[in-house]
Amino acid sequence: MRAQAAADRAVDATLAALAEPTRRRVVSLLREGGPRRASEIADALGTSRQAISRHLRVLREAGLLRELDEAQAGQAGDEDARARLYQLDVAPLAPLHDWLSDVQAFWSDQLAAFKVHAEARTKAHAQPHTKVGR
Repeated sequence: MRAQAAADRAVDATLAALAEPTRRRVVSLLREGGPRRASEIADALGTSRQAISRHLRVLREAGLLRELDEAQAGQAGDEDARARLYQLDVAPLAPLHDWLSDVQAFWSDQLAAFKVHAEARTKAHAQPHTKVGR
């Protein structure tokens, strides 16, 4: 039960972090372009640095981002150990993926059962009715 509770909390945190459109755009940007500085993220999304800072904090607390310094990230150019780069971490998406797969399987089963039911009713109504006893 504890493992399930932990997985549920992980899914909740991931969904809460991704509920905001700007944070989803940050995730997409980092997925497509690799690690970036907060200022680069703000500029790319046309958002203030203060707002991006808040979004990055939420994503980091949910485990969706890792902070790196430029030397760790292997960025060429003027390496500054104080400059922080943000990198996407997809590991927290695994429990969400598992949960969504379970939900999808449930609804696929439900829809398949409904299809069988609907086809059986259609077939029953399509058969000619015969009058008995006349």
